[in-house]
Amino acid sequence: MCPPSILRTQLKAISTGRTHGSAPTFAQCVWNTLGSPFVLLVMTLSQPIELESPGTSPTELDPGRQALAVEYAGVRRRLFFLEMGFTLGIALLLMVAGWSVGLRAWAESVWDDQWVSPALYLIALGGGYTLLSLPLDYYSSFLLPHKYGLSTQSIGGWVSDNVKSLALAAIFGLGGIELLYWVMRVFPEWWWLVMAGLAWFFMVALAQLAPVLLMPIFYKFRPLDDAELVQRLTMLAEQAGTKVRGVYVMDMSSRTTAANAMLTGLGRTRRIILGDTLLKGYTHDEIETVLAHELAHHVHNDLLKGLAAEAVVITAGMWVASRVMIWGAGVFGLRWIGDVAGLPLFGLAMVLSGLISMPVANFLSRQMERAADLYALRTTGKSQAFRSVMLKLAGQNLSEADPPAWVRVLFHSHPPVSERIRVAERAMKRET
Repeated sequence: MCPPSILRTQLKAISTGRTHGSAPTFAQCVWNTLGSPFVLLVMTLSQPIELESPGTSPTELDPGRQALAVEYAGVRRRLFFLEMGFTLGIALLLMVAGWSVGLRAWAESVWDDQWVSPALYLIALGGGYTLLSLPLDYYSSFLLPHKYGLSTQSIGGWVSDNVKSLALAAIFGLGGIELLYWVMRVFPEWWWLVMAGLAWFFMVALAQLAPVLLMPIFYKFRPLDDAELVQRLTMLAEQAGTKVRGVYVMDMSSRTTAANAMLTGLGRTRRIILGDTLLKGYTHDEIETVLAHELAHHVHNDLLKGLAAEAVVITAGMWVASRVMIWGAGVFGLRWIGDVAGLPLFGLAMVLSGLISMPVANFLSRQMERAADLYALRTTGKSQAFRSVMLKLAGQNLSEADPPAWVRVLFHSHPPVSERIRVAERAMKRET
């Protein structure tokens, strides 16, 4: 609905590793919120689906797990549209019904100050939205992953992570909103361009600080104690011209059964992070191909390309928001574009801009990921291990191997698993 809720979603992605497919009516969204307690009780009593560990290297995709993956992906897509419809519906209702103007009037009646009133408005708005969306959030991020055997987190752990995410979103959100309306007051004509630049710099700073400030809030880290693997991964990074600050293990198993690895951070904060779930069921060769893929993004300057693309998307979104705010000021009774009562309208414009740009961003991302796969296959020469990794991850993470074309276009930032397996098989033939 507004930037703080979007930020909270991103923070939850850090804490849970979740990834989210026709758009529901507002009435359906209201029913989902009001009727969810009964549905959640039924889902809690349902029998969870048991998943096996990856074990030895598979030779083909497991049909049973792929059937579950297709089912799970379908549920996630429906939830995406439901959550988006709920958020956009609430934002529209706040503006059309005049509730946002009323909330601003209440905030000013409590403390009429250009800094305090927006903060009170945001606290009330964010708190109300959080409570309304809590049942759907509980289902999508706790009950559903447990049902499909993808979560190991206790209800206490889930609550703890959500409180942390909410606290961080409140801190960043309050600061961001105060900055937004200060910029609007100082630069009424060009606020959108100034905010786009500030948002981009914040994104760069967050990329550098997340490994040392944000991720430790949710996960525990320890240095990898496998000397051979540390040496292999460090040498691989050196060959790619990347300096890393060490190889660390992240306790992903405290929250999920999914496996992952990453090369995260910028400059002095760059480090290799392996999920403990990856170490349990994968060989050194397989882990090496995973890291080689991540290193390819450094070699190809994908981070800089991504930041440049984000700068374009953010700037375009801010410009669209500025046009919408000018139009909405007269339609919804706002005092001017810097009226905090227009915040839901600002958030609505930014979300819609992001949705429109999402297929293009995903297309560019898939191209980068394809190039990274080829780099990993070429530099390691371990196409069999790469293929094995894809098969294991597809089963362990419940990844839909061959999604419909429209799903790939709209939602997928990576090529389908089936395509990546075929690329590895072609490489295997060349090696023989």
